[in-house]
Amino acid sequence: MPLRRRAPVARIATTAVVAGTAAHMGAKSAQRSAAAAQAPPAAAPAPAYEPAAPEPAESSDIDQLKQFAVLRDQGVITEEEFAAKKAQILGL
Repeated sequence: MPLRRRAPVARIATTAVVAGTAAHMGAKSAQRSAAAAQAPPAAAPAPAYEPAAPEPAESSDIDQLKQFAVLRDQGVITEEEFAAKKAQILGL
């Protein structure tokens, strides 16, 4: 079956559809560009910032006593050494 050429009217219609679609898309793009140029830049919302609680420079007295108690229970330090450290930490 030989290829037939399309009728001139069909070629014109196809060209009109393609050109119309291109013109429509170009107009929409121009509208978006104009709207973006006119709109003021959106200010970024301020981030919710809560300052972190300052961490103590050294562990609390109770934590130190617990650590020394564990060492005492493991037999690493003696009862006398534990008592001396306890008095030093508590300021006795």
